[in-house]
Amino acid sequence: MEIVPLNVISTYSLLQSPLRPTELVQGAKSRGYRAVALADWNVMYGAIDFYNAAKAAGIKPLLGLRLHLKTMAMTTQGLEVLFLARTQAGYVNLMQLSTLKQTQAQGRFLTQQEIEPFLTDLDLILPAQPLTLDQTMIDQWLPALIEKTAGHCWLGVDLELDAIQREQIRQTARQYAVSLVAAPKIEYLENDDAFATDVLRHIDEGAKMTNPFFQAQNTISHALPTREQLQQAFLDSEFEGAAAQTAIIAQECNVEIKFQMPILPKFPTPNQQSAADYLKQLCLAGLKKRPLAAGYSPIDYEKRLQRELTTIHEMGFDDYFLIVWDVMRFAHQKKLATDPGRGSAAGSLVAYVLEITEVDPLKYQLLFERFLNPERAQMPDIDLDLPDNRRDEVLQYVHQKYGHARVAQIITFGTFGAKQAVRDVGRVFGMPVYAIDELARAIPNLPKITLQQALSESRALNNLLSDSAQNALLMKTALRIEGLPRHYSTHAAGVVLSQAPLNQLVPLQNGSDGLLMTQFPKDTVEALGLLKMDFLGLRNLSIMDSALQLIEKSQPDFDLHQINLNDPLTLKLFQKGATGGIFQFESSGIRQVLIRLHPENFEMIVAVNALYRPGPMDNIAHFIARKEGREKVTLPDPSLASILAPTYGILVYQEQVMQLAAKMAGFTLGQADLLRRAMSKKKADVMERMRGRFINGAVANGYSRPVAEQVFEYIDRFANYGFNRSHAVAYSMMAFEMAYLKCHFAPAFFAALLNAHAGSEKMRAYFEDAKSFGVVIAGPSINFSQADFSLYQGRVLFGLSMIKGVRRDLISEILLKRKDGQFASLADFIGRIDVRFRKPELIAPLIYAGAFDRLGSNRAEMIDALADLIEGAEFNQALLGSDTFQTMIPARPEYPLAQRLEKEHEYLGVYLSGHPVSQYRSLAGQLHAVTVAQLKEGMNATLILYVSRVKTINTKKTRQPMAFVSTSDETGSIEATVFPKQFQRYQELIAARNVLIISGRVENRNGSLQLLASRIQLASSAGERGSAPAKTRWFLQLRKNALTPRLTAQLQEFISSHHGNVPVMVYYPETRQTRLLPRSQWLSGDEATKKGLIDLLGVSNVVYQSTS
Repeated sequence: MEIVPLNVISTYSLLQSPLRPTELVQGAKSRGYRAVALADWNVMYGAIDFYNAAKAAGIKPLLGLRLHLKTMAMTTQGLEVLFLARTQAGYVNLMQLSTLKQTQAQGRFLTQQEIEPFLTDLDLILPAQPLTLDQTMIDQWLPALIEKTAGHCWLGVDLELDAIQREQIRQTARQYAVSLVAAPKIEYLENDDAFATDVLRHIDEGAKMTNPFFQAQNTISHALPTREQLQQAFLDSEFEGAAAQTAIIAQECNVEIKFQMPILPKFPTPNQQSAADYLKQLCLAGLKKRPLAAGYSPIDYEKRLQRELTTIHEMGFDDYFLIVWDVMRFAHQKKLATDPGRGSAAGSLVAYVLEITEVDPLKYQLLFERFLNPERAQMPDIDLDLPDNRRDEVLQYVHQKYGHARVAQIITFGTFGAKQAVRDVGRVFGMPVYAIDELARAIPNLPKITLQQALSESRALNNLLSDSAQNALLMKTALRIEGLPRHYSTHAAGVVLSQAPLNQLVPLQNGSDGLLMTQFPKDTVEALGLLKMDFLGLRNLSIMDSALQLIEKSQPDFDLHQINLNDPLTLKLFQKGATGGIFQFESSGIRQVLIRLHPENFEMIVAVNALYRPGPMDNIAHFIARKEGREKVTLPDPSLASILAPTYGILVYQEQVMQLAAKMAGFTLGQADLLRRAMSKKKADVMERMRGRFINGAVANGYSRPVAEQVFEYIDRFANYGFNRSHAVAYSMMAFEMAYLKCHFAPAFFAALLNAHAGSEKMRAYFEDAKSFGVVIAGPSINFSQADFSLYQGRVLFGLSMIKGVRRDLISEILLKRKDGQFASLADFIGRIDVRFRKPELIAPLIYAGAFDRLGSNRAEMIDALADLIEGAEFNQALLGSDTFQTMIPARPEYPLAQRLEKEHEYLGVYLSGHPVSQYRSLAGQLHAVTVAQLKEGMNATLILYVSRVKTINTKKTRQPMAFVSTSDETGSIEATVFPKQFQRYQELIAARNVLIISGRVENRNGSLQLLASRIQLASSAGERGSAPAKTRWFLQLRKNALTPRLTAQLQEFISSHHGNVPVMVYYPETRQTRLLPRSQWLSGDEATKKGLIDLLGVSNVVYQSTS
């Protein structure tokens, strides 16, 4: 009888093997095997892939699992047992065993009592391998296993056993009357894979190889031999009978996995109503609450509703809609912001009246058949968008409703990408970090790039490989492990529900937040008949949710879903492209389209959303030209105007394809949906059949054959570019709602937006955007700030948690102590907080961020006195709470503005009191300078920029120094690249904290704009290098008796931080003398300078004069 490989693991024994299940099947078939087993450690991740591949290849799959079982002698690693399923019931037991193991504490072995209920219909093999043969363990376990499996138990033998071990295993087999079976360890296909396997295990252990070259040449092989080789090896040994036992086991194992439509859980209806009756009852009640669209009667809605309910019932989906309705009802009860709809579900009136969606499909001419086609047996797909910071609330509700055993999240696998593989192998080789980085950087930064692609595109990478044998070995190994699963994680959205306990249908393991997780990925669980629902956490919904909570405090009855979708102010926002922070409309490209198209109504916003995608983008220019009357609108036939005229004769939506097929060719909408799908997939044979049906149908309906052919060709050409109108309407509605909040409730919107993007690069741009909407963003206040951004007296107040270095427990302490009254001073604050927070490193960030600015002292004074204040508080506490010891805060000048701004940026991530560039903004006109926010790829530009960081490197070829300079202005940040020639000329100017005027070309590097510097100068010297004399001047009146030392220091600091090219005249009224200050003390001419002077000297003592 033919030998069968039984003791095989795959790459799904994570980081233990490079062998993919599909490779195992292909390799086994090419080597002459007619059956092969797969038994991974503890899990069944690859079981279905393996099963499907084997069935497709025509060889028999044996489904297995291997575990370590607990023994009395726990100094060992446990008893290794391999389980193979004989029947469907055995397969269920495999899943139960794997679930049992994967829901235990990590590293815990299962006991005999735990596994006994799951041993029926399983074949067990105790593989005996070198160094692991432990007679004590075998004696402890073997009798019980033989009894519980009704004799379906074998001792596995491997020809690597030495003579003593071979004799020992023969004696054990005779003692317990069990057969020996050939079970050599198989971990990969080829001998060459042995080293890659060794590397994977080092990655798993976080270990390094002492000598990779030696280990690459001296690794014991566990490759898969040919059937003849393996069979002959056993026939030539004393274990010739063990080979025949493999065939007996293979013959016993007959598992057929069922793939089927989802088996829906039964929704618990009241009074034992049928699901269909309860669904209809809910829909009729919901219909009464919804307004009628213009031009439609109640009968129109009732007919559409009945048609949808009939289709839903006939396809068996009543329970599904009730389940989704119930989840959304919970979300509404908890006042979670939900989206108006997602995908084709927005085309369902049932979904609309159940408040699953907020899109009226009749009003927007959306098609139910695009969502649920009665002529195509497929599950409806309603994805639910939820605030990403409250998604867990919904998961927990579903978990409680249907039970722990019937709800699970879905697994997904992270794989070795190109750079990850190189970095991991480099670490195992013990290479220095810089050498690994050099290799990784030589791989182009392209999405989903493979190492093979990198080798064909990167000369630098090939040079590194040719220069080093170690690098070449690293690349060979990285190529082998690239794409293999490295770890598992939780699918971002997917959740499965089941009527029966899930571990009878799929293997499970512990997930997050107390939920279970499937061991099979989403496509597999759906194919096995589990109901998959997607609960997607959207940041934009969290923004809306937070904004609505703030709005509710002043307007509790505000309903976002009831706004006017043609609100003039909101439309104006879209027309101006002022869509920063707006879902799906934030990119610079789509903003330009909005400005060009100038949408006058909501429908045009939907069109922009559908058109601004790869493919349809080609039609944008034609769409705009036709809208403006610069290009003629042509229709294949006048009768099609109702379908094509709203989009100026351009096919924008998939639903238009369906409508054309129905109107012209007499297709049902279900048939029209099949036509749309066939066209999108470009299947030639299907297309040809559809073409004949379409043309014949159109001719039968009175259209000429040439017109019918023309329309079909037109549809065929553009159908692949059409976008799902239901989805476009729903997501455009969500975007419009966000934009409405931005226009009408700007402070609440920006507070929520900034909370969602805390610490990101986008914050600075959002700060500037907020200013343009009249929103004041104030710095943190120790007495009024909350943990997050909040509203206070109509302003957005910085949150305490946004200050770097301020711990969450300190924030909780501040908020708690504030309930007893506001803090009167820094000393009062230190005296009231718990002693564990009285540390300079915890309090200083609050001071630098400006949280104590309103309590009487400046930041420099508070920082200088901080240690003494803490010591004073400790002294008072030692006196049993006495506050007799009062630490005074000595007066001293405030830090210069540049230093204050630097600290603000360090602790807040933004420049709040200003920006180092602002003092030079008056130079922008004469320099023709632009801001970072105005930059576009390909333009030559001059910018005034603040340098935050300089990174110098040497070029690879000439070893000349160059620099990457991190810079910013009030509107954003950009990296300036200074090549060797320019670096040699300007290197003395390129230093952190300098404000520079940089000219150069803007390029797109790896998805980000960069400025390639050609000319650099100090902003402070710009007015002195031949700039035209200012046509304005400052006239300041100073009374000598008012010039206290404090005011003098403040003036000096102000002048140094607001330097510019506007002359300053000072008038002393006591002596009636006027003095022109030296050029080094000239000021900027901007509003910030004017405001600062008025704050210092008073409005009557500051005049900005024109000299022309």
